[in-house]
Amino acid sequence: MAFDGKLLSGVTVLIAVVEAGTIARAAEALGLSPSGVSRALSRLEQRVGARLLARTTRSLTLTDEGRRFYEQVGPHLAGIEEAAIEASGSSSKVRGRLRVNIDPYFSRIVLSGHLSGFLARYPDVSLELIMRDSVGDLVADGFDLALRFGEPPVGSFVARKLIETRVITVASPGYIKAHGRPRHPKEIEQRECIDFYDATNARPYDWEIRRGKEVIQLQVKGRLLVSDSGTLIGACEAGAGVAQILELGCRPLLESGRLVELFPEWSEERFPLYAIYPSRLHRAAKVRAFIEFCLEIMTGNQREVRGAKRN
Repeated sequence: MAFDGKLLSGVTVLIAVVEAGTIARAAEALGLSPSGVSRALSRLEQRVGARLLARTTRSLTLTDEGRRFYEQVGPHLAGIEEAAIEASGSSSKVRGRLRVNIDPYFSRIVLSGHLSGFLARYPDVSLELIMRDSVGDLVADGFDLALRFGEPPVGSFVARKLIETRVITVASPGYIKAHGRPRHPKEIEQRECIDFYDATNARPYDWEIRRGKEVIQLQVKGRLLVSDSGTLIGACEAGAGVAQILELGCRPLLESGRLVELFPEWSEERFPLYAIYPSRLHRAAKVRAFIEFCLEIMTGNQREVRGAKRN
């Protein structure tokens, strides 16, 4: 079968538009005019006999046919790109724009202090961290991957569990001095608590506490509900009430005494962090590098936690 160079060229333009999010940005990345990109997309749609993009004056989204086409051709183009990088013998294989749908807590509390290290290690990468309440449509939204806490959503995704972190119940020294330290988890129900909003289910997260196989469901009360992890931690530090937080990234607060873990023996609830990818066979080098960097950070954090517990 003869090689169809025009088809490959059109597919390259489609991938660029999906990843850039707009025709204008794709045109800039490809060194073409916006009208040239639009003509290339039209020729590709005529070639495959299906409408691939739904275009309005304000947005671009893949049609169902376009999404299937994108998911099928994406691995092949990624493989070509990686093969070209390998063949070039370049030591800088990790490059390009990396767009991540990232959990707000992980971005602010765990990752933000290390971003300069990632950018220094990979000078040819442009990193975009976009905080969203949900995974959404990774392909249509132009994301390379998502990092989310909790069980991954049902859909055409590939999910990899990266880590599990403890859910711990904490309060500030000032709150404990003013109200006393609860002696049993059920006493929390009579205390002022800070609720955290679960955007996926449009309600506050349920409270529970675990010790071995024993699980206590808590019906807490509180006048403060927040949807931002920084606000939750800051309000708890300021003595606004009892809170449940993730241990990952918060060990310095406990070690410095700014927060106190109320029930260390009741802390076996775990919350997973997943990397979620579009349904592709290949992972671009930039995606693999970012995940490995995040794992390095979290592995170091876990070592700090184990060391603190031994001491």
